[in-house]
Amino acid sequence: MLEALSLPLLLAIWQLLAMIFPGRLFPSPIAVAVELWDLTLHGKLLADLGKTLMRAITAFLLAMTVGTALGIIFGRVRWADRLFSTWVVVGLNLPAIVIAIALYIWLGLTETALLIAVVLNKVPLVIINIREGVRSFSRDYDELGAAFRLPFWRRLRLIFIPQLMPFALAAARTGLSLIWKIVLVFEVLGSDGGVGFRVSVFFQFFDITGILAYTTAFILVVLAFEYLVMRPLERRILRWRADPA
Repeated sequence: MLEALSLPLLLAIWQLLAMIFPGRLFPSPIAVAVELWDLTLHGKLLADLGKTLMRAITAFLLAMTVGTALGIIFGRVRWADRLFSTWVVVGLNLPAIVIAIALYIWLGLTETALLIAVVLNKVPLVIINIREGVRSFSRDYDELGAAFRLPFWRRLRLIFIPQLMPFALAAARTGLSLIWKIVLVFEVLGSDGGVGFRVSVFFQFFDITGILAYTTAFILVVLAFEYLVMRPLERRILRWRADPA
């Protein structure tokens, strides 16, 4: 019940602020909704959203694949973890803007540079989560699998993956929220389209209504992804943890 009131409360606060500040600086939700509708029908909103989403999803899949593989290795192979642990710490704390600017200088304002920059920012976070998940594996389950002489692929499916999934989902959720924002920042720095690129154009003309319209559209997509994809997927994958009672 309270969750259903969250969005109306946000809109009410937004409307109140719009009444306090001048409309040119803080347009009302209705004004933004009208602008959003106009940009959808006559502007490039859908094309820009498509570009940003494609970049985010591609970078997300690449980062999850690379980060999961490295996290499993570091969780299982102690010498590899010790050798590269400093690299992971540096990757976690290296400013994203530095990586983006360096890659744009080396590779130019290209799609490849943008994707690599996003992946490099995301991978260390995935490694940390997956590594801790692998380290937390229960030895009892390993011994049980060995006692029943389960083949490797059955152990992987029945023992390893279920234990790893909570950590993988945590990495996916936190990483995805990070990727959305990083992609937009990198599009502002240099790209040929996308939500971040269009927001930078609106900024040059001090068009706050256009900026809020694009922001609203992007937030709606993120919320749809959260409630229609991530949460149902999380419930389905983790249903084995539910209390049987």
